[in-house]
Amino acid sequence: MPEIYKHKNDFILESGEKLPGFELAYHTYGQRNADQSNVIWICHALTANSDAADWWEGLVGDGKLFDPASHFIVCANMLGSCYGSTGPLSLNPATGKPYYSDFPFLTTRDMALAFDKLRQHLGIAKIHIGIGSSMGGQQVLEWAIQQPEAFENIIPVASNSRMSAWAIALNATQRMAIEADPTWPEKHPQAGKNGLRAARAIGMLSYRNYQMFQTTQQEKDNRVDDFHADSYQRYQGEKFVRRFNAHSYWVLSKAMDSHNVGRGFSSIDAALQRIKANVLAIGVTSDILFPTSEQKFIAAATKNGAYCEIDSDYGHDGFLVEYARLRKVIEDHFYQRMNKKLCY
Repeated sequence: MPEIYKHKNDFILESGEKLPGFELAYHTYGQRNADQSNVIWICHALTANSDAADWWEGLVGDGKLFDPASHFIVCANMLGSCYGSTGPLSLNPATGKPYYSDFPFLTTRDMALAFDKLRQHLGIAKIHIGIGSSMGGQQVLEWAIQQPEAFENIIPVASNSRMSAWAIALNATQRMAIEADPTWPEKHPQAGKNGLRAARAIGMLSYRNYQMFQTTQQEKDNRVDDFHADSYQRYQGEKFVRRFNAHSYWVLSKAMDSHNVGRGFSSIDAALQRIKANVLAIGVTSDILFPTSEQKFIAAATKNGAYCEIDSDYGHDGFLVEYARLRKVIEDHFYQRMNKKLCY
């Protein structure tokens, strides 16, 4: 079960709106060492939760890359989600009813600054490694820009410094599917469920790619109906609506679209130059949602940046399934380029 951090003061959002306090659900694994130099902070992707040992089981756990025997690992559920942190299903103190569509607009910067409140609450002066994939990588970048002293190293994986028009269009198309659900305007937790089912199926097209669908879903016979690809998409949509909520999906995808580390600075480059941490940007060769050019840009624009990639056919989802390759890239970087061990 996650622990709950309760921030009891008003939290001013980038939009100018405020949350009258908030809660963050979080997991920790392991113990801090004497000088607190072993802290690993994991920022999860769009629809994951704070239990990183579950959804990133190949990288977090005994004998894994991030090992509780040698690391103190923190993962918090982002604001707006439906896994224990304050979000659209939370009660609005002003009305005593759930926010639903009245939940205030969030940005990735808001989410990062909420994480920093938890960091301060936990008494963590510096995070040895902040790592996040996809939207989690966006949050890590924002956090390291807003709080440059908080990190020694950051690892954004399959992420970017600004949401591309392509990725925004994909998110907007998914929200259009939710909008087309006649229940979406209703004020209850199941509103938009059918639309969310379709939205997830749309999203799967960008999380994988042409080659992966050809490899795993192409028919072996000459059928004219009941295709594997069709049933796969429907299965993914059905599985998703059993664990997630359309209101949170709407809020989080809008926050993702807002991602632009250069907002409020003279340029994206100027914002990235604020990062004092060592930066390892990792790309996935077949990623069509966050192409490798975006991670190469981060590496080139940061003072202490480096770029590595994992060769995978899984597309954007490579960061979730290519455990061995991701571990090797990270370990090689820390051992060879930084002459420093990852573990203690």
